[in-house]
Amino acid sequence: MRAPSSRHFVGAAIASLLIATGLLAAPASAKTGPAQTSFLSALSYSTANGPDVDPPGANDWSCQPTPAHPRPVVLLHGTFGNRYRNWAYLAPQIRAAGYCVFSVDYGAPAASTMKGTGDVVASATEVAGAVDRVLEATGAEQVDFVGHSQGGMLPRAYLQFLPGRAAGKVRRIVGIAPSSHGTTFLGIATFLRQWRLLGVAEPVFGTAFAQQLVGSAFNVQLAVGGDTRPGIDYTVIATQHDEIVTPYSSQFLTPGPGATVRSIVLQRGCPVDGSDHFNLVFGRRTRALVLNALDPAHPRRVPCDVRLPLL
Repeated sequence: MRAPSSRHFVGAAIASLLIATGLLAAPASAKTGPAQTSFLSALSYSTANGPDVDPPGANDWSCQPTPAHPRPVVLLHGTFGNRYRNWAYLAPQIRAAGYCVFSVDYGAPAASTMKGTGDVVASATEVAGAVDRVLEATGAEQVDFVGHSQGGMLPRAYLQFLPGRAAGKVRRIVGIAPSSHGTTFLGIATFLRQWRLLGVAEPVFGTAFAQQLVGSAFNVQLAVGGDTRPGIDYTVIATQHDEIVTPYSSQFLTPGPGATVRSIVLQRGCPVDGSDHFNLVFGRRTRALVLNALDPAHPRRVPCDVRLPLL
């Protein structure tokens, strides 16, 4: 196991600074943006074009599921992300595989390009509304979730805190670098707790960031009843080079009764894949793993590419 290098941390800091500039972007009319192949290109386009941009292949409200793929796929971005920034690569790939795809914004005012910063339970309520709209539009009975970072944990919050609304509506959850049990954030969370400075995190970085730090009251509540729920198929896709949700092993779930759990490390079988937290959702290897998680009965070949962080 290799610890994240200083290059990873510096890259994350630069990316976070660039994300913050998204707050200055002028609102744009709703449109579909182009496909992207890296985090930085998606971030650049999102920043320049404002918050109301759909990723290609997503949010076609006339889409009807097929017998081969009867459940629509709902994509959930991470903290400081948005529906385009996170999914400009995978949304069209999943749509091309034959699924109806819907990409959801949550956790921030409509005018902000930086979403996913608000209270996670409130965001789960927003997701509940989105799921109901998707089911009504498509006529489907259930959805499959694919989420990145906070978005990979959020379906579990939906099931945990809104059990009445969520009951029976979810079949599969695919978490890409999910904040399943909180993060030490390369030890920063541990430092803040030790010096009783955790209260500083929320006003600076937002409620959702503070809630995702390991040991938060939110994480204690999320853990009640175990990691999984009966009848749901869970997949976690992690990278050893994750510099945000640390340690990366904390992303994995412990299966409970009636649930199936798959735990995948990107570098197993492909040690040259250097994808970090941000670019994990922009790789061909992740694409194949996601499609296999959505349809395990028809597995695809999983390629191995040489990849560098943030490229």
